[in-house]
Amino acid sequence: MIRILLIGLFLIIYFIVSLLIFAFLAVVGIFNRNLKDRMSFAIVIWGFKTILFISGADVTVKGRERIPRDTAVLYVANHRSYFDIVIGYMNVIPLCGFVSKKEIKKIPILAGWMKRMHCLFIDRDNIKEGMKTILQGIDLLKNGVSVFIFPEGTRGETDDGMKEFHEGSFKMAEKAKVPIVPVAFNNTSAIFEDQFPRVKRAKAVIEFGEPIYIDTLEKEQKKHLGAYAHDKVKAMVENNKNLL
Repeated sequence: MIRILLIGLFLIIYFIVSLLIFAFLAVVGIFNRNLKDRMSFAIVIWGFKTILFISGADVTVKGRERIPRDTAVLYVANHRSYFDIVIGYMNVIPLCGFVSKKEIKKIPILAGWMKRMHCLFIDRDNIKEGMKTILQGIDLLKNGVSVFIFPEGTRGETDDGMKEFHEGSFKMAEKAKVPIVPVAFNNTSAIFEDQFPRVKRAKAVIEFGEPIYIDTLEKEQKKHLGAYAHDKVKAMVENNKNLL
């Protein structure tokens, strides 16, 4: 239990200090919005690195060199753990916002950081509101901010039990004309969820696949883009089992 207690203590201190940081970033943003964005990203990444260090997790990172550096991208990944967000954010190319469920918006300081990180909040039960989120994602991508989404919509129970990818979220990449980067997480739930509420040392893997350029796909692949990306992620998950 010592790890979860240390993470909890760290988060309490981090959130308290965040109130001062928010004020400082607001001043920076008046003079330089880009600097404010990059400072926000750096501060959050430092926090995530600290949490991962406390957890004792041993994370193998594969394929980061495959991420395009000259354009924003839509990252699409399987979802097994809260640590997917920690590990994912530590390895994406800035700037990047995650798509989260709408309920997170009710957590004041956490939501405050997420807004500063260009994160989006989606209501999957409301088609109209869901479309608004997709349009916001398209706007971010067109303005050079990558978007990271878990198209399954919820966390899976096992690495093998990947749910289908919701096709709607892929409209962001289609409309913004940016590549899709498939991302595979392996064994991240072993850090926390598998023995909730304890956090334990565990091996995990994140792999970034070859970017998918929609214009180069065949007609049927474009028509079922979610299924195509799903198969790419699932293949990486299977291939990485031998690393655990």
